[in-house]
Amino acid sequence: MTNTTNQKTAHLISHTHWDREWYMPYEHHHVLLVELMDKLLDTLDRDPEYRYFHLDGQTIIREDYLQVRPDQQERLDRYIREGRIQFGPWYVLQDEFLTSSEANLRNLLIGHRDAKPFGIISKTGYFPDSFGNMGQAPQILEQADIQNAIFGRGVKPTGFNNAVVDAEAYESPYSEMIWRSPDGSEVLGILFANWYCNGMEVPVDPEKARVYWDKNLQDAEKFASTPHLLFMNGCDHQPIQTDLPEALRTASKLYPEVKFVHSNFDDYVEAVSQQVPDHLATIEGELRSQHTDGWGTLVNTASARVYLKQLNQQGQTLLEKVAEPLAAMAHVVGVKDYPHHLLTHAWKMLMQNHPHDSICGCSVDEVHREMVTRFAKSRQLAEKLVSQTSQAIADSIEVQNAEAWAEDAVLFTVFNTAGWMRSGIIEKELIVDKSFFPEGPNPEALARKLEEVVLPTYQVIDAEGNIYVAEILDLGVHFGYELPKDRFRQPYMARKVKVIFQAKNVPALGYQTYGLVPVGEKEERLAAGVEVNVEIEANMMENEYLRVSVGQNGTITLLDKRSGTEYHGLNVYENTGDIGNEYVYRQPEGEQALSTKQLKAELRLVEHSPYRAVMESVLRWNIPAGADELFEREKRYMVPFTERKAQRVQDTVPLTITTTYTLEAGSDVIKVKTEFNNQAKDHRLRALFPSGLVTDNHYADSIFEVAKRPNIPAKEWVNPSNAQHQQTFVHVTDGSAGLMIANKGLNEYEILQETAGSTIAVTLLRASSELGDWGVFETPEAQCLGPQSVEYAIIPFAGDAAKSGACASAYTYPIPWTTVQLGALAYTYEKEAQPVNGMNDGQLKLPLSKQWLDWQAENSTLAFSTLKIAEETGDVIARWFNLSADPAELHVQTGFECVFTYESDVLERVKGALENNHRTVAGYKIVTQGYELV
Repeated sequence: MTNTTNQKTAHLISHTHWDREWYMPYEHHHVLLVELMDKLLDTLDRDPEYRYFHLDGQTIIREDYLQVRPDQQERLDRYIREGRIQFGPWYVLQDEFLTSSEANLRNLLIGHRDAKPFGIISKTGYFPDSFGNMGQAPQILEQADIQNAIFGRGVKPTGFNNAVVDAEAYESPYSEMIWRSPDGSEVLGILFANWYCNGMEVPVDPEKARVYWDKNLQDAEKFASTPHLLFMNGCDHQPIQTDLPEALRTASKLYPEVKFVHSNFDDYVEAVSQQVPDHLATIEGELRSQHTDGWGTLVNTASARVYLKQLNQQGQTLLEKVAEPLAAMAHVVGVKDYPHHLLTHAWKMLMQNHPHDSICGCSVDEVHREMVTRFAKSRQLAEKLVSQTSQAIADSIEVQNAEAWAEDAVLFTVFNTAGWMRSGIIEKELIVDKSFFPEGPNPEALARKLEEVVLPTYQVIDAEGNIYVAEILDLGVHFGYELPKDRFRQPYMARKVKVIFQAKNVPALGYQTYGLVPVGEKEERLAAGVEVNVEIEANMMENEYLRVSVGQNGTITLLDKRSGTEYHGLNVYENTGDIGNEYVYRQPEGEQALSTKQLKAELRLVEHSPYRAVMESVLRWNIPAGADELFEREKRYMVPFTERKAQRVQDTVPLTITTTYTLEAGSDVIKVKTEFNNQAKDHRLRALFPSGLVTDNHYADSIFEVAKRPNIPAKEWVNPSNAQHQQTFVHVTDGSAGLMIANKGLNEYEILQETAGSTIAVTLLRASSELGDWGVFETPEAQCLGPQSVEYAIIPFAGDAAKSGACASAYTYPIPWTTVQLGALAYTYEKEAQPVNGMNDGQLKLPLSKQWLDWQAENSTLAFSTLKIAEETGDVIARWFNLSADPAELHVQTGFECVFTYESDVLERVKGALENNHRTVAGYKIVTQGYELV
């Protein structure tokens, strides 16, 4: 259908942008989706001139429809196979910046797998309404054989409610441009210059059609670089236009010089590609609408309903950094098959919370209540898989010949599923005695008998006989049960203890085994001589790397001994009003920010052991109770947030902030936990970290990159706030010293450019009361009233953030340890007798310590991303990405046998062979490697 002449061609692409949930809850939208799909299939049956329909780039629409209309599967699938319904390439239309790097890839991978049975998939890099676009998208798309990206935001000025705004200069003069990733990968970028509804509701009546097309043709030509003009025939939840073929006939008669076609993205992109001029602008990296007034970027969705972001971080981390690696470890040694079906199910449940209006927290309350349940369901499934796979590995560890432990030792294994070797505090409940009882009789006597047992003094010892200082807490008797594979459930009563100690140098993607051993006089003397590695003096904590002093106002002064840099006043809290909405933060005009600088904190030492010190600060604050009555009136009358005059009331409510600072032995990280009970409305709470470092730029962890961003926005920016997205961390550096703040589910930050240096501001809570956008939708639950708990970490460093290990510390910080008890005391049922994939005859015995993947990490700019099993090949998949523009050397040693190592891609396909377990990774490259098992 390529038009190589200069004749104008109007490509009308029928679609509906389908938010699964937004200003109505999911099932309300679901009813409308079923109606739309029924009408679409009827129209395709009846009218051969209604040629195509684009299913919004997300395969989940098919799942949602067939939930209710399974009887229509054959009919729907036929049109997908014929290409009349364009399907994929994503599972959902995610928010790119609020979902992890691996979640973005799982979304693309699962979308492709959903489409594979049909033998056809839309190779359209579709981002119609993403609130900004990730800088590595071209590289990801190119690896998936997608040569284009079609998007709605991020480049040309877009105003409130998606209105097109004129400006003196655009980043691209055309709707077509070259979009380049940091590594140099390029795709053809096509912007919805007049939004994705510029071809909706095309009139059939000639008089109305002339008015319609006179305007719309002119608007499209204003930005198009070729004669091929894009018109999107549809909009948000838009029912299909069944009389479109007739409307196109009318247009063709009125404008004979224009060719009107009912088109699709494949034909449109091919036609544009053949006629784009050589002088297309090249835009690089992230598309975050920095050359706009700053109000339409919608970045403050990163702080709307922070609890959703925290649940998402927990769910993503558990799946990609714990469940998948453990399942891969169990699979390669043959103790348990890789649960592709269950992991895919868990991912899909999680990703159903990843559409932009869902994870962004910018929907009505009912939507986000349902999201909490989905998060829980995905997490529960992941937790079960973690339990099963880690236990399967532990059950195969050979402990009979371990000389360091006596026969009465209680053994347990600590798994490190992070990509870097690490040390850390382990807290594990262990069963030291138990007795089963049949269901029915009262087990009280059994419990009393176990309670009367006098426990010995215990010591934690590793396989080499090294003694660890540990706290052993007697937890008493507790009920438990087992679920044997060959009989009914088995309840028991168990005597438990809790072990707290610091595991040291646990190998990356591996494990170490420890014993809880009754000790004699010799061992007790050895423990008494253990060196204290965290010192305390008044309100000061110190280890070999850091000195941390907690001030009278609860902030900390931090000395980084490696760089000699001292940071003052870290973690002061700031509070401001917010008269915006779930999308946009807006501080009341003329308001002065409140601060805890002048408050006096209640300080106390919570814990001091050789391996950890914990200090607590309690601040008792009073902040305004909420916005005034004018705010309610302005919301009800839909006064634009930029024009609101509301202020906060004079009445106050208490805000007690309890902060704990934790410093561990041998650690370069200060862990911070902040808890408070929010009783105020219409406000924002942030933690501020003045670095004292004078910088023009800063660095934020994003999708497969640490993005370099300017501290001061472009000259077009008028929004007083310059908040931005982050994934795991943000940092500032002057080249010799740097300050990094890592987080768990706190996705919004801002760099405050001050005379004394750059200050990092991390949003802990934003309380708002309306959805915003195109209507009046009250969202009282977005005020986030009640108890709140947030976690983040302060990481100073010297030199380069990646080479110094600061990035590795930040990436491992949110990953939980997995600990499993070994032996009959923990589990008594028979192991599964069937070998997995013929790799294990059931007699395999694993060593007391093992590492599955050892890669060179010292002074490296590489970051580890994933370890999993490919569904189609059954091969091991591992992925890294380069944080630097400079090449990095990757050396890998596997702890399993493989017969073929190869380069792979984001779709886990076999590419070229790799030799000698070594490769050079180009700057900013995402590299995936496959390992074919024996």
